[in-house]
Amino acid sequence: MHEMSIAMAVVEQVDAAAREHGTEAVVLVRLQVGELAGVVPSALEFCFELACAGTLLEGAVLETETVPARARCLGCETEWSVGMPPDLGCPNCDGAGVELLAGRELQIIGVERAERPAGAGARQEG
Repeated sequence: MHEMSIAMAVVEQVDAAAREHGTEAVVLVRLQVGELAGVVPSALEFCFELACAGTLLEGAVLETETVPARARCLGCETEWSVGMPPDLGCPNCDGAGVELLAGRELQIIGVERAERPAGAGARQEG
């Protein structure tokens, strides 16, 4: 299951960045996941929990934001929602020359650190 390798890569990146910034714990990680990225969100969440064990992310929550797939016709410049299964034929001119605008994303868009002890500053986004 490739969700485990994705989860491990996310945890490694966030853990390294958190340590570099002196963060003691991470409580939340936000990901954008495109409809066409081939990722099953529930499987990714399960794998994320396992991958977090023994890191600064242990106990952290994974939030995923699904990015709808969108395409544009290179002939008539019509834009449309691709849907699932993907429909890459232009709904306006039936053209096959298509540019995929969104839907393949797989990126970390936010990390929430644990609150610091009183007097050390508030929770931070990073």
